[in-house]
Amino acid sequence: MGTSAFILTDRKKYTTEKLLSDSIVAAFNADVILNFHNSKNYSTDGHFLSTTMNISHKLVKENNYSFIFYVDATDNSGLEFYYNDDVGLEADRDFFQVGCIEEIYGVQELVFEFIYHYLKLNPDDYFWVADYDWVYSWEDMKKLKALQYDPDWCYKNPRP
Repeated sequence: MGTSAFILTDRKKYTTEKLLSDSIVAAFNADVILNFHNSKNYSTDGHFLSTTMNISHKLVKENNYSFIFYVDATDNSGLEFYYNDDVGLEADRDFFQVGCIEEIYGVQELVFEFIYHYLKLNPDDYFWVADYDWVYSWEDMKKLKALQYDPDWCYKNPRP
């Protein structure tokens, strides 16, 4: 398995519907293709866990440039985030890790555009690349957007 990434959002404000709607708007504003088939994932006992979207570059047929984005159920038990201190976030904030992207390698620019527009809608959220001990804020993404694009942006500490 490759490098996964997540959106970190306030536990109290998280709903499946809000992540779904904000993801659709972010994809629209990023000018990428979003495929949503309402294919829901359930646990063995029938409990709703998530649904998925496929986010693609407009030339996906030519370059297979896409990623799967998981929109998690509000009461999915796998949303807990325990690493505030490790990634430099406020210890008193209670986060959920939502919107999983299973593999960011090879689609970094597509992820950048989508996350930039998602955080523009949700400036209090963060983007966390799970293999690293840092997060990207809306302010970090604005600074990166103002620079020449770096394909390794998500593998570098935004605040060295």
